[in-house]
Amino acid sequence: MLLGVFLTLFALMSVLERKILGRMQNRYGPNRVGPFGLFQPIADGIKMLIKEDVVPARADKIVHFLAPIVIAAAAILALGVIPYGRNMTPFVIDGGILFFFAVGSTTELAVFMAGWGSNNKFSMLGAMRAIAQMISYELPLIITVLPVVMVVGSLNPDKIVAAQKYYYFGFAPHWFVLTPWGFTAFLLFFVSGLVESNRTPFDVPEGESEIVAGHMTEYSGFKYATFFLAEYLGMFAVSGLAVTLFLGGWHAPFPFLAFIPSYVWFFVKLSILLFVFIWVRGTLPRIRVDQTMNFAWKFMLPMAFTCVVSAAVWHYAGHRLMGWIWSLAVIVAVYFVLSLFLDSRKKFAPRTYRFAE
Repeated sequence: MLLGVFLTLFALMSVLERKILGRMQNRYGPNRVGPFGLFQPIADGIKMLIKEDVVPARADKIVHFLAPIVIAAAAILALGVIPYGRNMTPFVIDGGILFFFAVGSTTELAVFMAGWGSNNKFSMLGAMRAIAQMISYELPLIITVLPVVMVVGSLNPDKIVAAQKYYYFGFAPHWFVLTPWGFTAFLLFFVSGLVESNRTPFDVPEGESEIVAGHMTEYSGFKYATFFLAEYLGMFAVSGLAVTLFLGGWHAPFPFLAFIPSYVWFFVKLSILLFVFIWVRGTLPRIRVDQTMNFAWKFMLPMAFTCVVSAAVWHYAGHRLMGWIWSLAVIVAVYFVLSLFLDSRKKFAPRTYRFAE
């Protein structure tokens, strides 16, 4: 059931993303296969199934075959611990958040298997790039979850959602994203999710202008489609965890809307985050690999630790107004200091443009 829902969502996303990007870039998206191009995923699936599966002669055929299976299995397992509605968690585990990241970390292994098993230097370089990038951003991804776990006192996703069921003054949602530390942690988590999902502007491992298709260079047909599927399932998993941790899970934004089924609210919030993924892809250019790594270690990681300190200040101040003010002050102070040290303008001389007369 769960797999069927997300495979359907994957098919819809594959066509809607192209339609939305086309709209943003003033061009048509898919519009030939079926009404409004909605049957395009079926055509793509048939094409991938009937394409020849080419394996390099000197490749490690077992490792080459297992890599897409491992990466897809990891993404599917990660989806199993997210609460999709009231009493709608597929696997209720006390350490569900820990399980999510433990399973998700096998993605690096699958990427390395794809690069190594292909026996291709572009694949190997792309895999090394991807692994370095994913490990660098997994640290802030995990650390931004710590404030939520600290405040709730549990690694169980259901208990984290239950902690956000209240309303301030009877109408304002008690979601963690509406606190200073929660909003900052949510932004950091979302950016790290972009990197982990290998999405623009952080899709450096697949920089086709310099390194072909990264670790997927030697894949074709259904194996390539499996990598593509795993990328989208990973995006769904990260977005679903963001909804669970920061956006109240399946709870309604206002108490008078609680009559709407809980799973509807979860998928509405999930859809908004997925739209932002597409929006970012259609707006921002790809950044260089050195900029990506500098951003992770010099900004994302310190700010992630700052969120932990800020959440502790907010929690021990009793969730009162002074706690909010001190929590915000901690974040602003660290952000200001980092902005001073990371000012990139001093590294570049002013450019002089000369034109032929």
